[in-house]
Amino acid sequence: MNPMRWMAVKLGGQPWLSKYSRLIVGSDKLIQRLTRGRVTIMMATGLKELVLQVPGRTTGILRTTPLLCVPHGDGWLVVGSNWGAPTPPAWAGNLRVAEEPLVTYQGRTVATAARELQGPEREEIWAVLVKEWPNYQKYAERTGRELPVFWLTPR
Repeated sequence: MNPMRWMAVKLGGQPWLSKYSRLIVGSDKLIQRLTRGRVTIMMATGLKELVLQVPGRTTGILRTTPLLCVPHGDGWLVVGSNWGAPTPPAWAGNLRVAEEPLVTYQGRTVATAARELQGPEREEIWAVLVKEWPNYQKYAERTGRELPVFWLTPR
């Protein structure tokens, strides 16, 4: 296993890491903005990351969020883990009502359709997600809510 990936998984599972989420996400946004989405914080680890752009459901202001993702089929899987916090991330609520979410992946921006997975389909995909990022299981155990799983596919 890539030593940087091992370190990312170890750090990512720590309960105290969420205290630094604003700094981590802010730094990642800056790096991606400067490189037009071609470089991400997670790149050195071999993990995949995308940038999700959706309007805020109350303000309508375009919100940009870097997310760990798992390429799947012709799209990407993302999880509303919020680092295992008791409340879901704001982007998940925004994504549920977004008409045309945008995804920037490896420097290319595409309009997508978002589908929240449920039931047996979610359970099947959950195993794929946990294999890629074992901390999703820790996050699920840390919180009392079911972590939302979305499949984003190009339109």
